Amino acid sequence: MYVLMCPCISDPACRAQGITTISDIELFTRCIERCRHFGIEIVSLPCPETEYLGSVRKPTNFLESLNTPEFSALLDEKEAEVRRIIEKKGAPIAIIGVDSSPSCGVNQTYYSEKKRPGRGAFLTRFPEILAMDVKDFSAYRIYLAGPLFTEAETDYNLVLHKMLTEHLFDVYLPQEVGDTSQTRGKDEHREIFNMHVRALENSDIIVAVVDGADADSGTSWEMGYATALGKRVISLRTDFRHAGHHELVNLMLEQSSEIVRKKEDLPVLLNSPLV
Repeated sequence: MYVLMCPCISDPACRAQGITTISDIELFTRCIERCRHFGIEIVSLPCPETEYLGSVRKPTNFLESLNTPEFSALLDEKEAEVRRIIEKKGAPIAIIGVDSSPSCGVNQTYYSEKKRPGRGAFLTRFPEILAMDVKDFSAYRIYLAGPLFTEAETDYNLVLHKMLTEHLFDVYLPQEVGDTSQTRGKDEHREIFNMHVRALENSDIIVAVVDGADADSGTSWEMGYATALGKRVISLRTDFRHAGHHELVNLMLEQSSEIVRKKEDLPVLLNSPLV
């Protein structure tokens, strides 16, 4: 299992001068961490822009600097190199690109002075391969919130944990932390609380199980805290009951999260590289 990765993710010096921010470096680092965590081999793509314009260059766009027969011929050459890799290793699970790049943009690219939707000039050469922007691929740390007080609840959480892990997400499962007996003391309560809060703060996405006549109170708190932190929250509601004529669940929870009705739909909503 491997990904084709734009070289500037592991070596930001490949990028044009002055465009790399601290948040870019954080995204690049998490992309690499995800690969290491799940044993995904990283195969670097060539960088046509660096080869054509040099390693020290100002930001540009395709029409301004790359719309030439020479650059097109260089893309032909680099595409052939990548195709040889694919022929030898098999298809990658994805290409990891960097949005806005004239060559390696995924969802948008600087074709002219303004961005336009679509892939950059190099990645468009591989339409059959899933391409993911670093922002999507780096969002892999999930906090799985949900009720955990019965055997049925904990078993269902484990089912979700297994499914999400198989889709290359690193899942924090609160039920695996701390003593669940009635005899635990206040010090342990505080320690468990602090561990969960840190996990929420370090997560990219919160997946919350909100089944039942009313959502679990602890889950509701976790969703609210995550929303206040600006985190993405996805609610899994398989319960067929409605909270109102226009609500599947409590209004405040529904308005602060994305609702999905089947667990099988989670990988798509989470941008799994395996779907």
